[in-house]
Amino acid sequence: MFSRLVFGLGLLSATALVHPALAADAARTLQIFVSKDKQSLAVYDGTEVVATSKVSTGKDGHTTPSGIFSVLEKQKYHESNLYSAAPMPFMQRLTWSGIALHESNSVPRYPASHGCVRMPGAFAKMLYGMTDPGVPVIISDGELVPQPIDHPTLFHPEAPAAMPLLSDVELRPSMPDSPEKPVQVAMNDTAAMPMPAAQPIAAPEPEPPSEPISMLITRRTLRETVIDIQALLNQLGFSAGNPDGLLGPSTVQAIKAFKTLRPAEFAADKSLVSDTLLREVYAAAGKGEPPNGVIMVRQAFKPIFEAPVTITDPGLALGTHFFTLHAVDERAGTADWLGITLENNLSRETMKRLGITNQESSIITGKPIARSLSRITIPDETRRKIDALIAPGSTLTISDTGVGRETGEGTDFITITRG
Repeated sequence: MFSRLVFGLGLLSATALVHPALAADAARTLQIFVSKDKQSLAVYDGTEVVATSKVSTGKDGHTTPSGIFSVLEKQKYHESNLYSAAPMPFMQRLTWSGIALHESNSVPRYPASHGCVRMPGAFAKMLYGMTDPGVPVIISDGELVPQPIDHPTLFHPEAPAAMPLLSDVELRPSMPDSPEKPVQVAMNDTAAMPMPAAQPIAAPEPEPPSEPISMLITRRTLRETVIDIQALLNQLGFSAGNPDGLLGPSTVQAIKAFKTLRPAEFAADKSLVSDTLLREVYAAAGKGEPPNGVIMVRQAFKPIFEAPVTITDPGLALGTHFFTLHAVDERAGTADWLGITLENNLSRETMKRLGITNQESSIITGKPIARSLSRITIPDETRRKIDALIAPGSTLTISDTGVGRETGEGTDFITITRG
């Protein structure tokens, strides 16, 4: 834990000392929150505010996007690639398209930047020393405060199996079955034996902490649907090609061949890929109802795997929610999660594309986090795999809108809620 270090929001600069060992240990569980309404920044370690500062975000025409980001890259001295090589000391990159946190001599407490988040010099330097790549950065209009949340859908380590009680252990008899027979005991004359010199016992090397993972649960897109169709058609004996999500010639030919064998089912289906096709392929493969959601997992800014999940009431928006794992107790099999909900009103076009008829739960009222988590079913095999991977600093995003356009090579999952 950091010592509590709160900096006046009205100061032009901020200075403080943070013990380096504390900073190194706690960096993985930090979160940074930027409020565009307040023009302020707060650093949280769990539910504790450990640093604050005023900031200046993007002015009209260069608005700083709202959403869920993470620190992708850090440079003590950086020059803008977009604005006449303008200096950006203590730069912490949030997107590869140009949004970052950085020092500035002009932090007027109102939106004045070209899209970045400007910070006073001393505070920018201190924050640079506190963070590691991967630290989440949440940018929103209003102030957000992470809250503890406990829900069965969230992941936790599997507790080790309990050792059997001594009373449950079958003991070997201490006496032989036939007491009449003499018992022979081997003896060593240790007096004549040289005793070996005591060897120092080396302390075991501590295991390095596991790298946190980042996860996204969202609705399946055409890509995930095509991957499923390709894999299942291959299992059924159709040559659909490598399951890559692309509608290449082999995949198209396999789909047409599958439909040809079922003319009645596809008589009214004019689309190459449709819900009808997905249901029929799943039924033919004996897989039951097809999933409508997906969980994707990244580690060290690289994809490691993805798996299907099921979202109940798909016509209702999930909303946008973000969770961070603050602490893990592997012996007890528990995990301390923190969560927030971000406002993310969907356009009519987006709702139509996603098949959403009601976005009530994406508006911040009631308990949208609990409602959304309760609608997500994760297969046991997938859950066990993720339970074994989580570590302090791991994150989970829930969103209706899929993989964000800023998500790519060298990023965690970036979710834009307002551009």
